[in-house]
Amino acid sequence: MAVSIAQRPAANTRLLILTFLTTLIFHHSLADVPAGAPTTEELPHRRFEYKYSFKGPHLSQKDGGIPFWIHTGNTIPSADQVRITPSLRSQKGSVWTKNKFNFEHWEAMVTFRVSGRGRMGADGLAMWFTTEQGLDGPVYGAADQWNGVGVFFDTFDNDGKKNNPAIVVVGNNGKLVYDHQNDGTTQALGTCLRDFRNKPYPVRAKITYYKKTLTVMFNAGFTPDKEDYELCTKVDNMVIPTEGFFGISAATGGLADDHDVLSFLTFSLTEPGQQPPPPESEIPKEEKDKYQEEFQNFQQELDKKKEEFQKEHPDIQGEPIEDIYETVNDQEIRQVFEGQNRIHLEIKQLHRQLAMILDEQRRYVSVITDEVAKKGTNAESGQLDTVGQQQLGSVLATQQEVLKNLNELRNSFYESLKQIGSAQGNAGALGTYETIQHFNEIKEHLHMVKRDVEHLVQRNAQNPAEKTVKCPEVPPMPSCLSTVHFTVFIIVQSVLFFCYIVYKSQQEAAAKKFF
Repeated sequence: MAVSIAQRPAANTRLLILTFLTTLIFHHSLADVPAGAPTTEELPHRRFEYKYSFKGPHLSQKDGGIPFWIHTGNTIPSADQVRITPSLRSQKGSVWTKNKFNFEHWEAMVTFRVSGRGRMGADGLAMWFTTEQGLDGPVYGAADQWNGVGVFFDTFDNDGKKNNPAIVVVGNNGKLVYDHQNDGTTQALGTCLRDFRNKPYPVRAKITYYKKTLTVMFNAGFTPDKEDYELCTKVDNMVIPTEGFFGISAATGGLADDHDVLSFLTFSLTEPGQQPPPPESEIPKEEKDKYQEEFQNFQQELDKKKEEFQKEHPDIQGEPIEDIYETVNDQEIRQVFEGQNRIHLEIKQLHRQLAMILDEQRRYVSVITDEVAKKGTNAESGQLDTVGQQQLGSVLATQQEVLKNLNELRNSFYESLKQIGSAQGNAGALGTYETIQHFNEIKEHLHMVKRDVEHLVQRNAQNPAEKTVKCPEVPPMPSCLSTVHFTVFIIVQSVLFFCYIVYKSQQEAAAKKFF
């Protein structure tokens, strides 16, 4: 859809002009109609739960463990991340909280990377909340027939329907067996298609369970903005256990990816007006002394290594400077990503503005429909205003047409946003001049549309009385050929055609003499 928008800027410009004109007209004509302001629901109270979270730096301890978490399988903890599975075949691993989480409402924010050298990856990564720790099993490295919910980031297309990578939400009561052959689509409570492999920035997922509603928000990792989330799926009336363990697992098969988790942050949620749960008791003195002793030992070893490094390298002061130069390929890829990120953000902003205009148009249509209904009631009682009813009917028809056009334009922008996102995922492999030129053309057309709309708004602000758009008059057709010239032309053409027929017949007669 991005290509069609770039090839037809004039049509989209006219559609945007019609949309903004209609919006401005009804802002003035319906200014006295009271519009009910939407009431925003008060956000719940959030409290960070450190015993069910981990993040770098210094993520792992000296013995290779993760505080308050256990890891199994091929998991490799490090200082800044946890590699659930390396990019080797037939690997699986997982990390799970040691203690049960016993809050009714919660929110989990996961930051991870799924990267590999192949065009396709396998099998995927999963985030769990279950009553028991699924330390080992066939479902993305965790146990099957779990009791709770799993959010699967599936990268391999088992059913061959070309619907992967995808994010799938699957619930289980401890009795269902996961449907591997169909990628869990037969058991899915919610799903969305998102590409999360080989992104320039870490991918982020926010899973919220609040008032029996599970919401999955997703940040595709195209931009460094950590709050650039979009809705993936939402499951209403979902009942899950009130106590359970959080976990992350991953697995590889015939194909392989690196599944790295940079952070897992857990928050407990409390409804507004309720008293937040009291904080848990303090860490026992023995455990606190143990952690303090480990920290002091680590600090002493670090100071010794600094002194030894300074003695061996007296010319270097402070920390070594990283290489500030980059290769030509890295520079080109960085420029491509920066340009595509700007286009991505600009189209996303236009999509949001169109959504706002669409909501306003829907509200206007509902108001006008109510007015038409009132006029119909007055007509039954003998108080019909025919002219007013006709005007309201025409305005209602116009508004419905505008709504239809807005929906089409919004879908076009949404498709453009998806195609640009998929192109960003392949920009690292392509990075050609044609790709850069193509996105530059799209950006130029978007700027043209934006300038035309701004000019239209300014002109409408200067002349508010002009509320109708008049079509330009058709220019008169020039009469370049008179009747006399046309007659002479026909006669000359007939004479030439007759001469050609005579000449051809003479040539054929002369040729017959030789036979």
